[in-house]
Amino acid sequence: MTATRAVITATGSLIPPVRLPNEHFLDRDFHARSGRKIEKPTSEILQQFEAITGIRERRYVADDQVTSDIATLAAATALDSSGIDRESLDAIILAHNFGDVRSGTSRPDLVPSLAARVKHKLAIQNPATAAWDLIFGCPGWLQGVIVAQGMIRAGDARRVMVIGAETLSRISDPHDRDSLIYSDGAGATILEAVESDEPVGILAHNVRSDTGAELEMLVMARSNHPELLGDEIYLKMEGRKLYRYALETVAGSIRCCLEKAGVGLEQVSKILLHQANEKMDAAIVKALYDLYGMPVPDDVMPMTISWLGNSSVATVPTLLDLILRGQVGAHRIDSGDIVVFGSVGAGMHINAVVCRMP
Repeated sequence: MTATRAVITATGSLIPPVRLPNEHFLDRDFHARSGRKIEKPTSEILQQFEAITGIRERRYVADDQVTSDIATLAAATALDSSGIDRESLDAIILAHNFGDVRSGTSRPDLVPSLAARVKHKLAIQNPATAAWDLIFGCPGWLQGVIVAQGMIRAGDARRVMVIGAETLSRISDPHDRDSLIYSDGAGATILEAVESDEPVGILAHNVRSDTGAELEMLVMARSNHPELLGDEIYLKMEGRKLYRYALETVAGSIRCCLEKAGVGLEQVSKILLHQANEKMDAAIVKALYDLYGMPVPDDVMPMTISWLGNSSVATVPTLLDLILRGQVGAHRIDSGDIVVFGSVGAGMHINAVVCRMP
């Protein structure tokens, strides 16, 4: 039966220019949440950090760039690769969490919306191109995809741009070890309506929000070294609690999504998870395959966290774009492949999407 399907037809990304390897932080003093200086040698802290997270380096934006700038560059790349008229976009959805944070401060700038700023910078004149922001923690880009496919299937849109962009370097406490995780980046996708007899594009989605004690796993608070940084507030994470929460919930959410789609795990070509922590992502994928009593295939989970770090909403769309451009080792995504997307982040929110690539 012919139906309107929401299909990802173009992608783009922006890899920020400033590369910071772990060695860059050898002269940094790290403090515990109590404010007490961690006496362990910084070299040892960095070695343990890399062993746990898999992160060897990360990318930061230039001093004169903000989130809407890199979002615009990623969006322009997606538009250029699609060949479509940018005036034909029905909507621009920009997922982020902290707005345009200027260099030298951790204070967000959220008005006007970043999506409106991106529309302006793209010089789109069509007033019918609605532009709005979506704040949903690290799963924000994927939630934007879910919203876009709903609009398309309802007949309210034919073409929607979904962008994930963040500059976490501006809101991370330099005296907190967790700051080593965070990075900057932007990824963009275009979803279009396709009439098809066969299931293609977004096949199913699943969303979950836990807002009890889980709400405190990611918060904004003063620096671990307030004597130096005063009353500015920074992103703080309960890493071990978040790790346990993710292992207990994400695999089941993905399984639920696969069941909604009527897709077996053996049919999945790639699993693209939010690049939060290499060991955590590997444990999530193992937990998923354990649910099915199956071993994990060697090449099912591509990773970029080792050299790009955790750029929140930008990790998954950036990963998708780089794979499609042949820039993630031997990983490939071909027409007809079934790809699972999954993310977990502040809220606590989890979402998953099953997609058959056109």
